[in-house]
Amino acid sequence: MKDEDINKILRKMEIPEPDELRKKATIKAVVAEFHQQKLSAQKNFKEIEDKRRLTGKSKTFFTFLGEFAMKKSFVITGSATAFVALLIIGLAYFTVFIGKSSFMMRMSTEETPVSQEAGEQLETMHSGERETDDKSGNERYRAEDIILMDKVIQSKLLPGEGSPLRAKPRLAESEFSKFKGAPESLNDNSIIAKKAVGKTESRSSAVISGGKTGFHALAGTSDEYQSKEYKDTGRDKFETIIPNPVKQVSEEPVSTFSVDVDTAAYTFIRRELNHGVLPQKNAVRIEEMINYFDYDYSVPPDKTRPFQPTIAVYPTPWNSATQLLHIGIKGYDIIPERKPVSNLVFLIDVSGSMNSHDKLPLLKNSFRLLVNNLNEDDTVAIVVYAGAAGTVLEPTKGKEKAKILAALDQLQAGGSTAGGEGIRKAYELAEAYFSKDRINRVILATDGDFNVGIRDPEELKSFVERKRKTGIFLSVLGFGQGNYNDALMQKLAQNGNGNAAYIDNLNEARKVLVDEASSTLFTIAKDVKIQIEFNQNRVAEYRLIGYESRMLKREDFNNDKVDAGDIGSGHSVTALYEITPRDSKSKFVDGLRYSDKEKKTAANKSLNSEYAFLKIRYKLPDSEKSQLIHTPINQENEYSQIDEVPADIRFAASVAAFGQLLRGGTYTGQFTYEDIIKLAETASGKDPFGYRHEFINLVRLAESIR
Repeated sequence: MKDEDINKILRKMEIPEPDELRKKATIKAVVAEFHQQKLSAQKNFKEIEDKRRLTGKSKTFFTFLGEFAMKKSFVITGSATAFVALLIIGLAYFTVFIGKSSFMMRMSTEETPVSQEAGEQLETMHSGERETDDKSGNERYRAEDIILMDKVIQSKLLPGEGSPLRAKPRLAESEFSKFKGAPESLNDNSIIAKKAVGKTESRSSAVISGGKTGFHALAGTSDEYQSKEYKDTGRDKFETIIPNPVKQVSEEPVSTFSVDVDTAAYTFIRRELNHGVLPQKNAVRIEEMINYFDYDYSVPPDKTRPFQPTIAVYPTPWNSATQLLHIGIKGYDIIPERKPVSNLVFLIDVSGSMNSHDKLPLLKNSFRLLVNNLNEDDTVAIVVYAGAAGTVLEPTKGKEKAKILAALDQLQAGGSTAGGEGIRKAYELAEAYFSKDRINRVILATDGDFNVGIRDPEELKSFVERKRKTGIFLSVLGFGQGNYNDALMQKLAQNGNGNAAYIDNLNEARKVLVDEASSTLFTIAKDVKIQIEFNQNRVAEYRLIGYESRMLKREDFNNDKVDAGDIGSGHSVTALYEITPRDSKSKFVDGLRYSDKEKKTAANKSLNSEYAFLKIRYKLPDSEKSQLIHTPINQENEYSQIDEVPADIRFAASVAAFGQLLRGGTYTGQFTYEDIIKLAETASGKDPFGYRHEFINLVRLAESIR
């Protein structure tokens, strides 16, 4: 009989409906065949490293059967029809079974097939020994079965073309729907194991397809694989911000706050806008937006007086009835040859939530930039946390860059997040190799999703606060979106005498860890506080723009026990007050009818020209006793026209206006995004890295999104 005759008979055949007993019997037979073919399959798996794909050369039971039928012109009778039907059913169930073990493949250079014990246990599961839900009557797998399934998922099976282990995800999805309480990811039919960018076409691939959804398991080395990315939305956490109110000088003439050199808010806002959405209001910290940019302030010649204030008073761009008081300071910049040796501990989050292209892969590349910029005598240690904390790399000299980079390369995401335990481990390592003559710093890199370990933010805050007194500071690098816990990372950075940055791309990583490494790592002044006393004879009202989370009590200024912000080498800090002159016809707050006017005007006439008195208190890095800088703010600092104001100062005003509009524009009147663009374009000045022009584009984006 010819092949076409056999095909005609097969097309006309009606396959009988199988019963449950035959299904189970067929499954057992197929599983038994699977065990017989396991050694042959394992041999194929081991050839992945050489051939980059499974060739499936070994002949299976089904291959032999097909060849036998074709060679002998096997005539299918009624009894054979039933047998073929059972084979088809067995193949379908066998496909489902193997589909589960290869669903969520985690690639590695070591291909580990399913163990015989796991196979036997799965055979038991598929032979019908499952529990039944008393309420619904549906079958469900026991907890230990789910654990076993997870082991199989982690076994790194990679079905290849021609292999008996090829899976059909569409069938697997329907089978997985029977799991109650199983991980949600087991029911996801959109897993794609992707290769590294730029290498997609360079190697062959094994394609596993089923239904309308295709699964692509691309062959290559372990670092070219990426299993299903962690996806989450709506869990970004930010502290609630209540904007600073307008205050009357007659009632509260003194304003006190801690400096802030963090930049995380601006970068997160940039990411949101580039994704076509406006940021939530609490994500907008205006002081961090302003301080993201570098300004050409006066730099002191001596590190004993680490900064010198730059002051300007000029008309407010968005309100003709008020003025802006601009206060800028820039830290003393350490000469590269005199920079102290660094003792760094990288504390890296490798939990499951970091399994996303904008998290762990970006994190590793970011740290590569920092490592390549280290001096030979610097030391680096690496601690990771995910369910449990551990040391990946003991303190290693900067000259052994290859060893440090190799330790970074092997990091993979998975598990829960023992953030608190990781912090303990990192500080223990930093303390063990502590040196008074070095920069001792822990750099925490995470999405902030701490769900195991020290979970209470206040407890974490206290822990970090105690540790900073030993001379070990903490910096925080944030990654990712959807479950980004900014609120926790801000607390850790503020209490660890460090700074917080958000890394949304590799350019930002270079800016923070290479271009501004000195300001990130080398502290020149700590516990820096600013206090302004306004002269009620010149100023009626004032409002500090931003710094809501950095406000201090008046008495905190002279108390050296009260912690405040730190400034790194060459770092600039800017603060803006919107002030209402006493003779202004438009005030935010009405004056008091029964105030003692005579007492107010009896002030020293020589002081009437001063707007305010500025005081800056700080400690040198190796001292616990503060020092004081003070200077009056008078008419010498005043500009009558905004066009006369230096470009840096005008640009800071445009950033402040943008931040206020993103928060609702309570005090900006009719000022628009277009007005911000015009102001920023006239003040872009020297922009070697293009940050200011990028800002202008972000304003345009915000306008179009709105």
